[in-house]
Amino acid sequence: MSNKLPIKDDIVARLGVVYVVALVIAVAIVCRILYLQIIENDKWHKENAFAEKDITIEAARGDIYADDGQLLATSVYYYDVYMDLKSEALADTTFDKHNSELAAALANFSFDQSKNKPKSKAEWIKDLRTARKNADSHHLLAKHVDQQQLKQIKHFPIFKYGRFKGGYYTRKVEERKKTNKWLGSRTIGRLKNEGETRTIVGLEGAFQKYLQGRNGVILAQKISANDWIPVEAYTVEPEDGRDVVTTININIQDIAGQALLKQLEANAADHGCVVVMEVETGNIKAIINLGKSEDGSYKEIYNYAIGESIEPGSTFKLPALIVGMEDGYLNLNDTVNTGSGELKLYNITLKDSKKGGHGVLTLQQAFETSSNIGVSALINKYYKKQPQKFVDRLYSMRLNKPLGLEIQGEVAPYIKYPESKKIWSGVTLTYMSIGYEVQMTPLQILSFYNAVANNGKMVKPKFVNSVNDHGREVITFPTVVLNSSICSMATIKKAKKMLEGVVERGTAVNLKNGSCKLAGKTGTAQIANKTEGYKGTAGHSGTSYVSSFVGYFPADNPKYSCIVVVNSPSNSLYYGNVVAGPVFKEIADKIYATSVDMQKAMAVNKNNHTVPVSKDSHKDDLDYVLKNLNIKTSFQGNLGTKWVKTSATTNGVNYMGQKIVKKQIPNVVGMGLKDAMYILENMGVDVEIAGRGVVKEQSILAGTSIKKGMKIKLGLG
Repeated sequence: MSNKLPIKDDIVARLGVVYVVALVIAVAIVCRILYLQIIENDKWHKENAFAEKDITIEAARGDIYADDGQLLATSVYYYDVYMDLKSEALADTTFDKHNSELAAALANFSFDQSKNKPKSKAEWIKDLRTARKNADSHHLLAKHVDQQQLKQIKHFPIFKYGRFKGGYYTRKVEERKKTNKWLGSRTIGRLKNEGETRTIVGLEGAFQKYLQGRNGVILAQKISANDWIPVEAYTVEPEDGRDVVTTININIQDIAGQALLKQLEANAADHGCVVVMEVETGNIKAIINLGKSEDGSYKEIYNYAIGESIEPGSTFKLPALIVGMEDGYLNLNDTVNTGSGELKLYNITLKDSKKGGHGVLTLQQAFETSSNIGVSALINKYYKKQPQKFVDRLYSMRLNKPLGLEIQGEVAPYIKYPESKKIWSGVTLTYMSIGYEVQMTPLQILSFYNAVANNGKMVKPKFVNSVNDHGREVITFPTVVLNSSICSMATIKKAKKMLEGVVERGTAVNLKNGSCKLAGKTGTAQIANKTEGYKGTAGHSGTSYVSSFVGYFPADNPKYSCIVVVNSPSNSLYYGNVVAGPVFKEIADKIYATSVDMQKAMAVNKNNHTVPVSKDSHKDDLDYVLKNLNIKTSFQGNLGTKWVKTSATTNGVNYMGQKIVKKQIPNVVGMGLKDAMYILENMGVDVEIAGRGVVKEQSILAGTSIKKGMKIKLGLG
């Protein structure tokens, strides 16, 4: 009898085995899934190919503008290009076949050589093969590649296979660009990436919280070793940074920069600075800091105006004499005998600049001639036995306190107090009265003179007018009063008379007869030698000087105050009236010539013909009218445009180019209504009008990008 099972039973047995095996496999899979989901859940969320993470999306940084909307600083984006030579997606066959071609493409490409060292094809081949051998997953190929270059690089051999098989990837880098050569990094500031840290100074740093915006966050999923893709919408939407509108005026900045540079070069000076401030508001209209670099050229090396503390020299004679006048001890007609121009005091000899001396002077004359002996004698007469009263009055005028600027780096003023015997000597009061043994920054000195021009009100220097969001003001910064009255109005009037006298009859008489009347004070301070103190004389080895001029204009109705400081002029000229003074005069003359608001309604030319103050307009139209009126025209710089701003001078009408940029709101202030409407409506902007006459204000800031349906309101007057 056969032992074989019937065919049917055999089939059933075989199927049973298959079912059991399948069941075991299924149970094993389920167990593995449960193990992975429960036991190793955290591990696989972090490590497996389908892990998720939040990726930061950087917000676009805001721009920085001048007072009229011209762009000063903006962000430009570049890319650093890397190659993942460890990636398994980059096959050996692909690399071996095409690495020579890739090396040739990299060798022939025009990378920025200031950021990248040029390499030959052979050097690139060696570089790529070494990185492949070392399994370098973050191999840097090029820095500072722009968007257009990146498009070309994507088509290089190997790279053309795409992001994964080609192995290349990029890192986006933000770089701030400044559009005006005279506004250097020390004022606007800089934004510098150093690895994972970022250095931010100047206005960039002071207004970082507005400019930086808010970064966005998006959920991404890992798809390979170094690659992630978004899997859903933003968790947090990025919010672009807001724009900062400064008080800086491009035209005034350019005028000040050119004037200072010319004088620094002419006198081979070490460094210098200029600040122009609006008297009533404290708005900084220009700030220039130039220092001699290693190659001999002048560049923005340091913010001397706010960060360099200097002995003011004769410019400090004004606050010293204001103390005496305010205390009732001194009047302008008080007399002092300055003798032969030399005075022995303890172990020092005080000298006046005029050989043989000035003899008997009034206080007014002592100030105008900047007599060291005259001023110090008057102060010593009343304060030698009560020096604390002298210093207390200086403190009451806020000369001992920093200005509290938004920009970091301000050095606090240093004014000695008599209670400290270690620093107060028998000659300290004498030295202080003429600007030695005290230290202040140029901007602190200017703020005091600005207060005199502002009838005693000291205002805080201001660098920013507003923070804007897409052309709309969201935050405005009002003028801050630091001291409502540094002294009585009677003393202010005397101080103004003294400052005007310096230009009319005194040490700065060479600045007289400009476009407008000036008021100010010359300063020539000797820098103390480490070994000899102040004993050196002009031309003495190791002796150097700081030349300065500080004041305001027009003298009869102050609009702007200004300080010019030139440090270490070395061409045998170091007096403030011949080194710093001409810079001040040039700035004042050019600002006055280009500012309609500062000029009278009519000027008189040399032929006694009246010159009208014309509206800003089209050059061809102005030429036609002024030619028929026999009025001469001139222009400043290369116009490069048919639309011009105008100003009346004693010789005729001066033109300055007015740039009109497509798709940007222009500056139409100063134009007639017809011209303003012609320009704006041709740009597709709807115009609303209020008032009559010349355009005095516009509701949208110049430089704002034009959008469809945009409306602008013009205020006429």
